Amino acid sequence: MQIEILTGDITERDTDVIVNAANSSLLGGGGVDGAIHRAAGPGLLAACRKLRATTLPDGLPTGQSVATEGFDLPARWVVHTVGPNATAGETDPELLRSCFRTALTAAEELGARSIAFPAVSAGVYGWNPETVAEVALAEVAAHRPGSLERAEFVLFNDRLAGVFRRRYEQAEG
Repeated sequence: MQIEILTGDITERDTDVIVNAANSSLLGGGGVDGAIHRAAGPGLLAACRKLRATTLPDGLPTGQSVATEGFDLPARWVVHTVGPNATAGETDPELLRSCFRTALTAAEELGARSIAFPAVSAGVYGWNPETVAEVALAEVAAHRPGSLERAEFVLFNDRLAGVFRRRYEQAEG
């Protein structure tokens, strides 16, 4: 799978899927989650409320993923994943790995050819960006090819993109 590391706004990516670093409520929040909800428009919140009223009454568990339409986004779908919150004591790297793994699986189930990831849990959830980059890149590299041909890591600043680039070069080296 082709991997690209970019600095930019994930809500502007014209990929089949963008991944939302969601909270378990799925009802929006800050950071990437809030930006995606704002850019997608009210349809996304309505779809998330429907998920909460039906299949996910207790919310989306940490490490799991669920898909919705992309609504007003260039992306056709949003795959919501709940990253572990290190500041709340969720420090098991397997939970972080699961976010990326289940997001890739959800994208494959949709028949997506391209996916864009943020740095799940590297913001207010307190995970070290180096760890997030290492885990994320390893999960994408280990993913068995299906429909997905391209994975983008769309980072909100050059510093974070630099961390991902260094990790990628180390893994490739």
